[in-house]
Amino acid sequence: MRRRSTIGRSFLAMLRDRGGNFGMMTALIAPLLLAVGGVSVDVANMLMTKNQLQDATDAAALAAASALVSDARPDIEEAKAIARKFLKTQTAVASATDMPGEEQQVASRQAGGEGSAAAAPQWDDVNTTEINIAETANGAKGKTFQVTVANKHRLQFNAMTRLLGQESIEIETQSIAESATESKNALSMYLVLDRSGSMAWKTNTVNTAKAKCQNYTEANWSKFPDLKATSPCYVTKVDALKAAVGDLLAQLVTADPESIYVRTGAVSYNSAQDMASSLSWGTNGAASYVNALVATGGTASGSAFKTAYQKVTALTEDSAHGAKNGQVPTKYIVFMTDGENNYANDDTVTKQWCDTAKASKVQIYSVAFMAPDRGQKLLKYCASSSSHYFEADEASDLVAAFKAIGERAAALASRLTK
Repeated sequence: MRRRSTIGRSFLAMLRDRGGNFGMMTALIAPLLLAVGGVSVDVANMLMTKNQLQDATDAAALAAASALVSDARPDIEEAKAIARKFLKTQTAVASATDMPGEEQQVASRQAGGEGSAAAAPQWDDVNTTEINIAETANGAKGKTFQVTVANKHRLQFNAMTRLLGQESIEIETQSIAESATESKNALSMYLVLDRSGSMAWKTNTVNTAKAKCQNYTEANWSKFPDLKATSPCYVTKVDALKAAVGDLLAQLVTADPESIYVRTGAVSYNSAQDMASSLSWGTNGAASYVNALVATGGTASGSAFKTAYQKVTALTEDSAHGAKNGQVPTKYIVFMTDGENNYANDDTVTKQWCDTAKASKVQIYSVAFMAPDRGQKLLKYCASSSSHYFEADEASDLVAAFKAIGERAAALASRLTK
């Protein structure tokens, strides 16, 4: 009995002894602490690698998309090769920095021919890349390309993280880039032009082509057509208008030299609407119409504006573009006067048709050429916005205004997006 009592007391004493607990606890939790530390390192590495891969994938997709619309014009397979080469080049550094320090040293020794350890994984060994290029028609002659690059990279965890049983993780990035060989806006433009008697008056611009001529003004207009010629000769407002329209149409020709996207037409008015031209491909018909204008009579714009609206919004206009370029055209009306309507009712009618045109999303540009206040107010009302309204006090101002309208209408819309 005494022996048993001694053994029991010894056992109890051993249980009560706290010596060595720290070492035991350390032995139990050390692997967990090491694993947590490894995870934190690998999480930072994953975020850095993800960003590097995304940048590389974006750059590869954009490189292929750019190449497809360059002067070299590679085919689809060549463009894919460009993307792969670009991706490999961009990610070479990222591949090396993904390796833990010890593995980088091994790879470095291998590169120098030292040691016999297994080489660290190279980029092509741990990456899989999928490149797709979709080609679609763009307008009558162009092409649109959509390049999709999907990139998967296997990232190996460090030894501490692997204590948790996870060897690696796959990181995936994707990028889409688009490019177009041609992207032009189809348009139908109709000109509404004042050819009233005041358009025969002189501007302040000297006509160097003539030594002298009949320089009509508001003060001497009553002498028409028998005014004595004087020197110097000044450019008339109607001739300034012809030059201005010529500049506008030149912008459209530059944008659409083959007359695939642009249709134009014109109507003039004085105290009544003149016979209107039909919308036709290119600019020749409108140019001929304008160059034949002669300034006479009063001013009444209502009927002419109505005609312009009906011409550009006709269903036949959409079908004409659809058959030739596959687009629904943007509709434009360019409305110009140098005076004011003889009767207020024509202001009312013109405004009503301006409202109707705006509601139909027709873009209205208006130009007041040396016009009085009432004429300016009408044109400001009709313009689609303040930036669509121009005031011209000189022949050069008129030419500049029409040129600006032509540049805006003919602007090409090309895109290369990531």
